[in-house]
Amino acid sequence: MAEAATTRRSRITPEREAELYGAVLELLRGVGYDALTMDAVAARTRSSKATLYRQWGSKAELVVKALRHQKPSRLSEIDTGSLRGDFHELVLREDDCEMAQGSALMRGLAMAVHENPDLLRAFRELLIEPEMEELRHVLGRAVDRGEIRADNPALDYVLHMIVGAFTARTLIDEQPPTQAFVTSYIDAVVLPALGA
Repeated sequence: MAEAATTRRSRITPEREAELYGAVLELLRGVGYDALTMDAVAARTRSSKATLYRQWGSKAELVVKALRHQKPSRLSEIDTGSLRGDFHELVLREDDCEMAQGSALMRGLAMAVHENPDLLRAFRELLIEPEMEELRHVLGRAVDRGEIRADNPALDYVLHMIVGAFTARTLIDEQPPTQAFVTSYIDAVVLPALGA
């Protein structure tokens, strides 16, 4: 299966793939997940619908891979020598405008994820699980450096805390997340919970 996926992907250049992902996200922002169609993506990108299905298999996979592609960098690629530094560096990879757009997009997908089993499955397999794996790697480095204890119960909830920051910022404060807010949240909530 992995070999078939690799073969499928090799037909599209990275530049073309980025163009397709950009179009998907633009459509997603404009019409939402339920109204987004492969026909609309094909028309917007001058592609055939058959090519899109051959390359990605489903609308859910295409949308989630587009979301993953837009991320500024992988957390596990950042290694400043401290957990605080790693988290702060990650926050600095997106400016306030990009952070607000990404947060709005995820809020818009929240209902669709729970109403769409295919999207939920793709979301978990292609976005949540890879993010959790990268976070475990970063937290493992912090444990190895002695910054946090391996038996700290908060280790299992770091992603929950970070997602909560974005959700609560818009719901409670009625403001978009910003670099300053997320950085202060990490310092005031996440790192103390980890004992770092």
